[in-house]
Amino acid sequence: MLESSYKMGTDPEKDAWHTTFFIENHLDYYAFPDHVAPPEQMRFMVYLEDDERYYPCSDQMFETIMRREKSPVMEDGYNKALRRILGLINHQIEDRRERDYITALIKMKHAHETRDGIMIPSRLEKRLMKIYIDRTQIQDPCRNEKEERNRRVSVALQSETFKKAVNFLDDRAGLSGSGNIETLTKEMDFLKLRRLISLSVEQRLWETDQLSRFGFSDYMDLLNHPISGAGHRQLEQFLGVHGSKRPRKILWLANEAGEIVFDLAIVRHLVKLGHKVIIAVKERPLFEKVTVNDIEEDSVLNTEFEDCLVIKERVLTKNGLAMLLKGNQNVIVVSDGTRERINLLMVSTTFARIFREVDAVITKGQRQYRRFFATHFRFTQDIFNFSKKEDGILCIRYKPKHPDAVRFSTKELEKGAGTVIRQMEDAKKAGMTVIFYSGIIGSIPGKIKIAKKIMSVYIGLLKKRYSETFIINPSEYYMEGMDADDLMYMWEIVQRSGIIDIWHFQTYSDIIRAFRAMQMKVPPEWVGKDATFSTGCTKEMRIALDVQKTHPEMQIIGPSREKFLRRKEYGVGKMHDQCLLD
Repeated sequence: MLESSYKMGTDPEKDAWHTTFFIENHLDYYAFPDHVAPPEQMRFMVYLEDDERYYPCSDQMFETIMRREKSPVMEDGYNKALRRILGLINHQIEDRRERDYITALIKMKHAHETRDGIMIPSRLEKRLMKIYIDRTQIQDPCRNEKEERNRRVSVALQSETFKKAVNFLDDRAGLSGSGNIETLTKEMDFLKLRRLISLSVEQRLWETDQLSRFGFSDYMDLLNHPISGAGHRQLEQFLGVHGSKRPRKILWLANEAGEIVFDLAIVRHLVKLGHKVIIAVKERPLFEKVTVNDIEEDSVLNTEFEDCLVIKERVLTKNGLAMLLKGNQNVIVVSDGTRERINLLMVSTTFARIFREVDAVITKGQRQYRRFFATHFRFTQDIFNFSKKEDGILCIRYKPKHPDAVRFSTKELEKGAGTVIRQMEDAKKAGMTVIFYSGIIGSIPGKIKIAKKIMSVYIGLLKKRYSETFIINPSEYYMEGMDADDLMYMWEIVQRSGIIDIWHFQTYSDIIRAFRAMQMKVPPEWVGKDATFSTGCTKEMRIALDVQKTHPEMQIIGPSREKFLRRKEYGVGKMHDQCLLD
């Protein structure tokens, strides 16, 4: 297994260089909090050990930078980024003076950024592209090329020759010859999937005009290419060809124009098999990468994706995502929020949440392979990669998620809510009054343990005083790995059940009594606090008032509802309010 040789704390100078690496690449959350994902959001996607920091490059690249070496790999990456931008300048800028000016500007920026050998080539590429777009005001420099690529593939896929080839069965198809119809159906389904994947990694099919000259035999030669890689069998098992028929939720990381049309053919086949696919595209232009604007403005893609749902929300909540994944829309398009090939540190909250909620992630091509496989980092989901090896053979690779990665699916949270609701119903049948207690748990950063104790001690006092009552203590249901959205999703189901008789919101008096029972003075961070300080309680007060409209007999006790104005939204992945981060 790959492993980084760098260890924090062994060498102060190396530690400083390590920090400089993140700052200079604009990847440090504390230096760029408005652009870089916080550690909590990163844990939606990457399983990080204690004090470990994710970097968006291969281990080989990172080790080279940490050794302060300008290796051939680094130099090649830097030079490729420069050549691509210079190629655009020479092709698109007709005015000589303007062309010379932008060329000089790009070369100066390139020399400046690569001087110390600390810049990741993909970050350099993004910066140079942004300078070019900002200076020329050409919003998408490769738009015409992308449209032509998409047109080539779309025309080919609609041809009778292609349809005949992709559905043709001969001795090379490799079917078992089983007399069982169900077995043969599964084999044919996966055969078609393999064939479509084979086409989707052949760059020459969209980069050149070859497809326009393809005959039946040309297609068959490609469709029957051998497949290598241990991921082939894992993919079959995952999709239910040799195992469970459970529908899967798949995050598909789109790559380039032209290729995306092949991808959509694969996605539609997966949907036919019962799966749901979320296709992630780029927020802003980067050479031939597919963007969310392409989906809407490219005539070919607009037609191909006309029955797909496009999500533009950058900060989709747990509830919003759950509703989306439960809906009838089986092909969803979302922006990853970036202008980079793949950089998990810069993706949107929506993308991070989707990454966390799906059953697997499918990546395409060598660059995405390097980002997910040529690294020691393990992820919170199983990762597949479809790409060609140097010998031209299609390879399907598989990287299992970290065994300790924790994810609370919506089904698990709904099951937990159902358990609580049944307990409430049983209490009601026994003639008991059902009380739900809402209080501070995570709203004071770093004080979750004492917050849970305060709540438990006070509820214990209530149980001694009240008879025939069933009091729900939310802190008893908290499990390690849950974030605030997990808790809110589960509890909202319980709270809207209509079974609660009394909804008790924590008061400062409750907190004083709890500390008195523990024979402790009230610490300064708890002085004056009540449920109005809690983001969760503020959200729950809104829910309580909404529930009371349909169940007017439910009582609400605690601080006056007018005081629930201070909190709005949780920080992503956190248990306290976003405003406490600012």
